[in-house]
This record gives sequence, structure tokens and C-alpha cells, in this order.
Amino acid sequence: MATLDTSMRAMVLGEARRPLREMQVPVPAPGADQVLVRVLACGVCRTDLHVVDGELPRPKLPLILGHQIIGTVVGRGEQVRTPSMGDRVGIPWLGWTDGDCKYCRSGRENLCDHAKFTGYDLDGGFAEYAVADYRFCFPVPAGYPDLQAAPLLCAGLIGYRSLVMTGEGDPLGVFGFGAAGHIVTQVARYQGRRVYAFTRPGDTAAQEFARQMGADWVGDTTEDGPEELEAAIIFAPAGELVPRALRAIGKGGVVVCAGIHMSDIPSFPYEILWGERMLRSVANLTRQDGMEFLALAPEIPVRTEVEAFPLARANEALDRLRRGDIRGAAVLVVDESGGASVGGGARVGGEPE
Repeated sequence: MATLDTSMRAMVLGEARRPLREMQVPVPAPGADQVLVRVLACGVCRTDLHVVDGELPRPKLPLILGHQIIGTVVGRGEQVRTPSMGDRVGIPWLGWTDGDCKYCRSGRENLCDHAKFTGYDLDGGFAEYAVADYRFCFPVPAGYPDLQAAPLLCAGLIGYRSLVMTGEGDPLGVFGFGAAGHIVTQVARYQGRRVYAFTRPGDTAAQEFARQMGADWVGDTTEDGPEELEAAIIFAPAGELVPRALRAIGKGGVVVCAGIHMSDIPSFPYEILWGERMLRSVANLTRQDGMEFLALAPEIPVRTEVEAFPLARANEALDRLRRGDIRGAAVLVVDESGGASVGGGARVGGEPE
């Protein structure tokens, strides 16, 4: 610990919300049950946008965003036995739960009333260092470079939880094709399901991306797929897609809303819900989700497509994501000294490496 920096670069969200400001702030000290990690890479998520844009209204301020963190353990509190110093870990959105409420006791810690979330209630990974509760740090699959691993921590985990909620629904509709969509498509195809991808009208780049990721049919949200769906996942934060997806599924089918924020859902006739169709949401993740998905990802293997940005260009990455101008996932390269590993398929600032 004595050789660590005492201050660090961080992109800080203030009262004005945007833009993020690059600042020098003290390196956080780990508490008794926390680890200190040197951040190598951190994914940029649509949830970060919802915080910046005020759609998730009560973040702690000032705040360091970022909840798809890949880093190396460089410090530990006295109660921590694992992970070990030097281990590479992933830090997700769910950062702390009380462990004692009715939800935690029943295996539903994702619904804990007192939960704290990384990059919202707790400072996250848009910085050179971060602290995290050791219980909510995942070992990162060895085959993934840092940049390719980062999207697994939210886009992958939330997509996986959403997919589990669809049962064995086949064909599966995916509404909105970005970071989560391109990962969940690979998992669904590995399970033997057909995937029909629905993109924004006119988004030919997203449609081509969906084809490359293995979608069996690709169209936009104004089109009907080639057959009735048994299940659908909505990743786009657009409430008007809920009636659209309900009309696309057959009796007994399920529509899963995968985002933490969605615009208002317009009224719709009961007949499109009738027939034992189900509409449900995904809230956060559990540690069990993390263990299951991070064990499964290298078996498939899931391939993440990323566009990399230096930490100082976090605002640009957020703006690009807001415009829908990211292929796959945006990831910040925090350790710019060469410490972060970059795999094939990473694009820097939108240009091939």
C-alpha cells in the first residue's frame, strides 16, 4: 500500500450532471471488508447515461460513474481473505446488500431494499482506482482481455438474467441491438434458439451487426418477424416497444423489459396480454447470476465487440452511446500505460486499431 499513488484521475459527475469533469481526487482507502483495485478498463453503460441525463434521479453527488470494472487488487481490508493481492476482478452494478432483509434471505438480493449500486450510490470505475466490497467482486475468465471482459459485467449479466426469464422461448425476439443484445444473441444461439433481432428503423449498421452476431432474422421494430415469437427481450429504453412485443408473441409467451429505466408504456388493449402472456422486468443482478454467466461465457465462447476510449474522453463515449453510434459496447481504457490488455476486435475511438 505504501507504494500506491495518493491521488488519481477521475471523471466526476457534479450537480450540473454534464459534462463529466476530469479531476484529481484522493485514492480511496479500502474499508475492513473492501478491496482496492487499480482500474484497467471500465465499460460505459446505458445506465450511466440515465444517471447523467437525470432519468435515475438520486445518485450521490459528486459521483464517479462506472459499474463494469476490470481491475487488479492492490489493497485489502483486514477482513478480506479473497480475492488475493494481484488478482484480476470484475466489479458489477450490485455493490452491496444488507444480507438480512426478506429479499436477501430468499435468494433475491437483487431486490434488497437497502442495496447500494456501483457508480450510483458508490463511486465506480471512471477513475484510476476504485474500492469495492470483496463479496461483490467476481473472478474474471482468464481468456478475456480487459476490454473484452468489461461488458460481461453488466451487458452480459443483465442479458443473461433476462434470457433465463424467457424460459426456453424459441424463437426469441431481441428489441434493441447493442451491448446486451449482441451478447445475449450469442448465448441464445448456443442454447439452440432462433433469434430475431429488431432494431430502430433505418439503422442498417445495427442490422448488419446483428447478422454478424448470428441473428436468424433481422428487421426493424415496424416489421413483423417471419413467425410468432415465444419470448422477447426489450433492451431499448422505449416504452412503446412493450405493446409491439406483446403483439409479436404467442399465447403463453413472455416479454422481458431488461432496462433499469424505460419511457412510459402507452396504454394497450387487454387482448394482447390475454392468453396467459406475461410481462415482467429485470432488476439488477445477483451474485449467483455472476457466477453462472462468467462460467458459461468462455464455454460458448461469448465474443464481445468493443469500441475503446481513453478515460479523458468519457464524455465522448457517453455522447456516442446516446446517439446510438456504438457498435457493441463502449469501454474506457483507464490504465493507459499499457497495463490494460486489448484483444482483437477492439476499436479505439471508433477507428480500427
